[in-house]
Amino acid sequence: MIDLQYDEEADAIYIRLSDKDYSYGEELDRERRVDYAADATPIGVELLCISTGVDLRDLPEQKTIAKLLAKHRVKVLAS
Repeated sequence: MIDLQYDEEADAIYIRLSDKDYSYGEELDRERRVDYAADATPIGVELLCISTGVDLRDLPEQKTIAKLLAKHRVKVLAS
């Protein structure tokens, strides 16, 4: 189950990768965060400042996320 939620006002996207419950999150940098379930399964990715493009390096499910972002016309800077 992959779901994308876009917040135009915040210039952010949240991509839900799994239905598992949230346990903890890890900030990769100021514009990227990965949320995890208790078993360390990545369950979501938050991307900020998407109007300037997004960096997919070090994100789980990079290919899937890249395809999803392309459908929403979000520029991918690196993957």
